[in-house]
Amino acid sequence: MASEENIFDIAFDADGTKYKGWVNPSDKTNDSGFPASFHVVLNDTSFGYLSLNNNEWTANEDRPEGLIKRVGKEIEKHYAF
Repeated sequence: MASEENIFDIAFDADGTKYKGWVNPSDKTNDSGFPASFHVVLNDTSFGYLSLNNNEWTANEDRPEGLIKRVGKEIEKHYAF
């Protein structure tokens, strides 16, 4: 479980809906030192765990692909990709 100090907020609009929530990065990292996964909560609902695999964001929950990519972009912005 990641430390609370690593949690960061996200907010964005997509398809006419305002999303606000937070991201909790995993303490486990990949070979690049980037967190292996991210627990995401949007609008007080668990969105699931996102991972970046071969430059593509994936989620462990059945979520719309466009929304997964949008959340991934917010995570990338936080880490200044």
